[in-house]
Amino acid sequence: MTDAPLPADRMRIVEEQSGAVLTLTMDYPARRNALALPLRERLAEILDRVEGDAGIRAIVLTGSEGVFSAGGDISGMNVVSGASGRERLRRVHRVIRLLLTGKTPVVAAVEGWCVGAGLSVACACDTIVAAEDATFMAGFGKVGLMPDLGLPFTLPGRVGFGRARQILLYGNQIKTPEAERIGLVDAVVPKGQALPAALEKARFLAEQAPLPMALTKALLADGLDRALETERHYQTMLFLSADHAEGREAFMAKRPPRFTGD
Repeated sequence: MTDAPLPADRMRIVEEQSGAVLTLTMDYPARRNALALPLRERLAEILDRVEGDAGIRAIVLTGSEGVFSAGGDISGMNVVSGASGRERLRRVHRVIRLLLTGKTPVVAAVEGWCVGAGLSVACACDTIVAAEDATFMAGFGKVGLMPDLGLPFTLPGRVGFGRARQILLYGNQIKTPEAERIGLVDAVVPKGQALPAALEKARFLAEQAPLPMALTKALLADGLDRALETERHYQTMLFLSADHAEGREAFMAKRPPRFTGD
């Protein structure tokens, strides 16, 4: 990490390695660590590099300044054609594939907000450690989109299909105690302690035999490719819908959307 002054609109992934554990911090404070496309691609590059690094045996993924991620960066959603929509999703799906099928176990350390695309990324991690006051939400419908980044695949595996349906359709806020009760998070810690607790779990995982860990992850991700391809097809249609355009405009203007079904 650098001590040099950084611009207020910085967008980066901060890497810090301690032994065999690599901590990755999403750092985009201007938008509460929203997963803008450049940030997702940087994360994919790092995860891809880790695949070939035998010295890294576990990863911790977190967000800066007390927020995991406020979701997708709505201001950067400028899909203008079916081809560009499919290409956008092909690129962002790299992160989900690497998290779910990569050889290295990943622990999410969640403080503050974990919503939308941020929730998708957290659910693609092997373990979610959450501060007791964190908030989870899947509010995709508010901007005329369906859940993506693998969330329709990963969330039912955590909470069951019935609860996943309610979370994805209603977009209600879920506080950590309820998230733990339904299986959305795996461990609850006091505010400000998610990262130390996640590091402890990551150090345990780093000491395990790596090949069984990698094969277990691969087995549990069976069916992911088909799910992501279906998601890619459906979400591309929604990117081009009038309701998504209205949802974007309403979000940026901070007003309720007026959806028409088009």
